[in-house]
Amino acid sequence: MSAIRTDEQRALQDSAAAYLASHVNAREARSGDRAVWQGMADLGWAAVIVPEDCGGLGLGLAEAAVLMEESGRRLTRSPLFASVALAHPLLVGCATAEATARLFPAMAEGRVTATVIAGPGLSPFAGEDALEITARPRADGWVLDGTARQVLDGDSADVALVLARLAGGGIGLFEVPSASAGLERADLAVWDLTRPQASWRFDAVGVAAGARLDRPGRLAGGLPGALAASALLLAAEQVGGAARCIELTVAYTLERRQFGRPVASFQAVKHRCAQMLVHLESARSALAGALAECAGAAAPAALDAVAVARVEAAAAYRFCAAEAIQLHGGVGFTWEYDPQLHFKRAQWGSQWFGSPDAWRDAVADRLLGRMGDA
Repeated sequence: MSAIRTDEQRALQDSAAAYLASHVNAREARSGDRAVWQGMADLGWAAVIVPEDCGGLGLGLAEAAVLMEESGRRLTRSPLFASVALAHPLLVGCATAEATARLFPAMAEGRVTATVIAGPGLSPFAGEDALEITARPRADGWVLDGTARQVLDGDSADVALVLARLAGGGIGLFEVPSASAGLERADLAVWDLTRPQASWRFDAVGVAAGARLDRPGRLAGGLPGALAASALLLAAEQVGGAARCIELTVAYTLERRQFGRPVASFQAVKHRCAQMLVHLESARSALAGALAECAGAAAPAALDAVAVARVEAAAAYRFCAAEAIQLHGGVGFTWEYDPQLHFKRAQWGSQWFGSPDAWRDAVADRLLGRMGDA
């Protein structure tokens, strides 16, 4: 993907912007979320990176990033992130052909929503010991135990893709329906109301042998790439959020008058808005570069580019959201205005899929390792 979008990507962006502008739900009751999601599915969003032979559109991360950017711009609360940005790359990168052929058709139509349980914060850098769920074999399948404390969209997802530590060593990927016997879900009180979470407690939850989805030997190499792809799509969402913070701030400072003229005419305000734009364009450029190297799923060779996009987007969103609150003055903290919602989402997103410091450390380790091999 270049920094200039194709005609098809621009058309996708325009349709996404039009749909989301009329279905903004960040302040609405949860009862309407499913209808918003079904509308997205009807537009093909749930199928964007699902392979064509599984009933999907077979597009790439670049097209998914377009949707995530617009979703982030509007603070949309929906299963789009958990199902498409999180579950789909994991299935594409790690699941067997039989599993994807069985699961993807219903997911591509939006009839089934999914989430992923892969340890605290879904970090690509967490080891096997960080996984919260364990799995032990039984005659007809597997038994899962443990508690996952922060599951994205865990209160509404129909199924979870669970990464669990195996009793004999190693990890496995399991499909666990939310209605499974022995599974208890509890909604969490979260700071960011646009990003619902729940805890899942597994008390000897039994699943059939066919519920294990991973290809033999594939998780070790495929899992970091799948989570990196999800981190890249989060970066796209953060770019959209940062862009919206700038739009809101410019509009407000043009409208707000002080000393007989618009606040936007003050040089200090202009400088702060310009600095917001510098952060945004840096993140947008890094995102485009990473997407260019990750046409399919994020390969290990592209992790450095993903790291740059992840760090730049997180920093840009946090900076722009904080500046938006400051330049809105007292109303920036109030429920009627969006900057406080963006600030909460920016804070949340900066710590998931590995913190910026974890990504910097990973890049440093790779660079030093390459230098040591030279």
